[in-house]
Amino acid sequence: MHDAPARRVPLTVLSSGGPRAGAPELSESFREMEKKEKCGVYGVWGVPEGARLTYLGLYAQQHRGQEAAGIAVTDGVRIDGTVGMGLVADVIGPQDLSALCRVGGKGAIGHNRYSTAGGSLACNSQPLIESYIGGQVAIAHNGNLVNSAALRRMFEERGHLFHTTSDTEVIIHLLASPEQQRAPDPLAATLRRLQGAFSLVFLFTDRIEAARDPWGWRPLVLGRLASGQHVVASETVALDVAAAEFVREIEPGEIVTISDAGVESRRFAEPHARPAHCVFEHVYFASPASVVFGQNVQIVRERLGEILATEAHVPADFVMPMPDSGRSAAAGYARACGLPYREGIVPNRYVGRTFIKPTQTERNAAVRLKLNVIAEIVRGKRVIVVDDSIVRGTTTRAKMEQIRQAGAKEIHLRISCPPIRHPCFFGVDFAERSQLIATGRSIDEIRKYLGVDSLHYLSQEGMLSAMDHPGEHYCTACYDGDYRIDVEHPVTDRVIESEQMRIFEGA
Repeated sequence: MHDAPARRVPLTVLSSGGPRAGAPELSESFREMEKKEKCGVYGVWGVPEGARLTYLGLYAQQHRGQEAAGIAVTDGVRIDGTVGMGLVADVIGPQDLSALCRVGGKGAIGHNRYSTAGGSLACNSQPLIESYIGGQVAIAHNGNLVNSAALRRMFEERGHLFHTTSDTEVIIHLLASPEQQRAPDPLAATLRRLQGAFSLVFLFTDRIEAARDPWGWRPLVLGRLASGQHVVASETVALDVAAAEFVREIEPGEIVTISDAGVESRRFAEPHARPAHCVFEHVYFASPASVVFGQNVQIVRERLGEILATEAHVPADFVMPMPDSGRSAAAGYARACGLPYREGIVPNRYVGRTFIKPTQTERNAAVRLKLNVIAEIVRGKRVIVVDDSIVRGTTTRAKMEQIRQAGAKEIHLRISCPPIRHPCFFGVDFAERSQLIATGRSIDEIRKYLGVDSLHYLSQEGMLSAMDHPGEHYCTACYDGDYRIDVEHPVTDRVIESEQMRIFEGA
């Protein structure tokens, strides 16, 4: 197995009330809960050497997280796994994969992870594997729980010990608690206690359980292999790599069970009448090849570019994208305004996404490594540069400086989403308000900081007009501050009302 050992620490021991002998004291920065997490999950049941399929599924979703990866497997008796820091191929080598296939022939789940500063720790790699009174469980999580800190304090006051800073560990402590174990459906009872965004995949020795929060913040899909076995994944691109047929989205508030008996479904909560699909999945995060919330991401991004051209066109010589995330919108922009589309920047394919580097220093260095401006194309030209978003602004400024130094006569920057003025509490690493360039600054102030001749962001109305669902079905909190949940006062005890509890638990 990999150098990073699987975690199989019984929660009955962790909950014993006193510190373990030799357990290290955690610093305040280590104990500080992660605020945001954006990841990719995958699961398959009943496939011989399912770890290999999971490996491919994670590889296809590498864009969703580059800091850590892992796979957990079961042979129907026990759960084992390999986790570690780095890309999928770095964490899980050929020998690791062979060992996982030997150990687990029943089911497998996997996870790609990225975190915010302070959360980039090996102990937070997933899937988390634990033992509790109900047996072993492994869990992979995409999202962020806004009430995790309150729940964690509650468990720590009861004497529980935590060995990660991830909000995901709270879910296992909830599942293991006597209150949930006495419920007719312990997993459903556990999920009702969670508040925030979560697409979860659980691996038990006899099944996989996949669940999505009632708001539907994060994508989660169900697929079927040609052999008839089922898989779950964050994105449809992970189904494609396995030649799996897309069956449907896992619905908000739903638990899907995959086992030897096939596929079963039940609800732990009713879906909210006003869903909160993360619009930033379409703007930036998801693969262009994926279908997210019922729409192909590439087509949506091209539409965003077309609408952007109608809102803020300017005379120029050509349109060029900021690779790679601005490419789709730039194509739509050029097509709509009738200007040539040119590739004025060549990306280094061996440098990962700068947005998900954990520190600004790493992001700045990655920009220079990643992007090479072709001076012979931009020199003396009026260029329209299309990018998907600006978060902190520092890396965008470095990009614009590179283009200016290459001799561009004019730089007109066009962004295919509105200004990001508010932090995200539901799974995207948007910094604190003070670190967001659009917070408290006018568009012209941002333009001057970036060093461009003109700047235009796509309007929120324009962005939402590219979506097939009604605009109110998307979470736009990072743009307008309209949080569906009171993030300052999260519900600590129960999220679902008692009447709904009686409906779903049969009380």
